[in-house]
Amino acid sequence: AKAFILIETAVGRAREVAAALRQLEGIKSVDAVTGPYDVIAIAEAETLNDIGDLVTEKVHPISGISRTVTCLSI
Repeated sequence: AKAFILIETAVGRAREVAAALRQLEGIKSVDAVTGPYDVIAIAEAETLNDIGDLVTEKVHPISGISRTVTCLSI
């Protein structure tokens, strides 16, 4: 399963958040972007449930993240 995680960060925290995301197993790429989101990460895992667990247990606790939207690839 694959998902795109669209992330809004607190002002000035995008680089720090991106660095933390790169340390997580299951995160395949991380890019700082322009537009309504600050960082887009691509996650891959065995199942959709595994992606859900990754986002809720590992991504959401990262300091500096204010909001995420997860788009599952179909």
